Amino acid sequence: MFNFLKNKGKEKESAKDVFSKSHDFKTYEFENEKTKLSFCLTFLTTLVEEKTIRECALPYLLEKDFHQLEDARKLLPLPDVQLSTDASIIEEKLITGNVLLTIPGEAQKFCYFSAIKDTARSITLPEVEFSVIGPKEAFVESLDQNLSLLRKRIPVKELIIEEQTIGTLSKTRVAILYLEGITNVENVDTVRQRIKGIEFDEITDSSYIVQMICDNQNSPFPQLLDTERPDRVAAILAEGKVAVMVNGSPHALIAPTTLVEFFSSFEDYYLNWILSSFFRLIRLFAVAFSILVTPIYVATLSYHYELIPQDLLSALVASRRAIPFPPILEALFLELTIELLREAGARLPTKVGQTIGIVGGIVIGTASVEAGLTSNVLLIFVALAALASFTTPVYKMGNTIRLLRFPFLVFAELWGLLGILLCFCFLLTHLIRLTSLGRPFLEPIYPLRKQDFKDSLIRLPFNKQRKRPFFLRTQESDRFPEKAAKEKKDIED
Repeated sequence: MFNFLKNKGKEKESAKDVFSKSHDFKTYEFENEKTKLSFCLTFLTTLVEEKTIRECALPYLLEKDFHQLEDARKLLPLPDVQLSTDASIIEEKLITGNVLLTIPGEAQKFCYFSAIKDTARSITLPEVEFSVIGPKEAFVESLDQNLSLLRKRIPVKELIIEEQTIGTLSKTRVAILYLEGITNVENVDTVRQRIKGIEFDEITDSSYIVQMICDNQNSPFPQLLDTERPDRVAAILAEGKVAVMVNGSPHALIAPTTLVEFFSSFEDYYLNWILSSFFRLIRLFAVAFSILVTPIYVATLSYHYELIPQDLLSALVASRRAIPFPPILEALFLELTIELLREAGARLPTKVGQTIGIVGGIVIGTASVEAGLTSNVLLIFVALAALASFTTPVYKMGNTIRLLRFPFLVFAELWGLLGILLCFCFLLTHLIRLTSLGRPFLEPIYPLRKQDFKDSLIRLPFNKQRKRPFFLRTQESDRFPEKAAKEKKDIED
């Protein structure tokens, strides 16, 4: 069967010789009881469900009237039995979980059918984007299973799923999802072209795709939103965005996106609009507090004593009386300690990590204050800043927030409050120039678009969100008829 298969451009080993080096490569020979026809089944045991072969293939091939390969299509009760003479696809079929059926006398023809082993885990609760209210389903590593979850939520023919294979070694399946007639064609073309242009050997997760197709690979800000929630992906598809899913990854990518989306949890849509708007504002305040509180402490104590009230100044002086280090070293020590505790808690097993985070924080914090290395006031500020950073719903944006504190600390030490303002100007300039699939990343703040504020910093009621986001330039801007947005009275009224 493999005698005519050679590596293209090389007269070296045949495909059979290469596969034979693997322990899971098997070829079995059988003989039909009626026709005495000999045939071979070849497959990789690690990819193929042998129960399928035993129950759905062998009984029919051994006991029925099997004279030639064409008979297999009629005999086998399997959905996809194909004949081919193209030897170049044999390798592809074997490594994708197919069984090759050959007859010794017909070397140039073969039959194949799928018997792939299902090794996907069952659907579980969301771990990163957990919500008290709403569906309790999360994506898994199986692309087909993830697409099934989305098809269930958007059962319309307009949901288009385009599939590509990237990675010279991994042969990773990547799916592009969008709603035809709604999504901007330019956004779809951009995603399609960038994914098609990826040249890399191994793609194991959607995080690889993010770094390769984003507009600015040198920015610490994530420019594509990743989520593990099928309900969130279904909602953004209805808005007119594009989703990308990767086989082997439990996270979907959403594009284009904006900065404010990283601070909104999808649970906001399951709550009253007043509550969800309040929680969004709380998160934005928490992010600003997390970034600025420690730099402001350093700048104030280093340059701006006159800004501190007299009563508070005396407390700060008392807390720092025995501290031998300047405020910047004191702040860096505590900030780096917090980061070490975070990394230790994240990399260790769950129960051990929780213990390290709680016990380590208490012990190190208390010991550093008693040893006179840090002041108790700064310890409170750093702890509050760490707590505030945990309110960011998206993990990757949370990492960016953790990083931003350190440039602000350096600028605060160099030029005080003026340095903080200067660093903020650099950050704002970067955000203004940043784009996601060519769309402004800071929208609707810049460029200013009032109509998109209805679901950004705050969330207005659903009957006020009749239009899809303007920056997406969707083909169909209306989400529901205008008359449906008006208040309806009960029949009794």
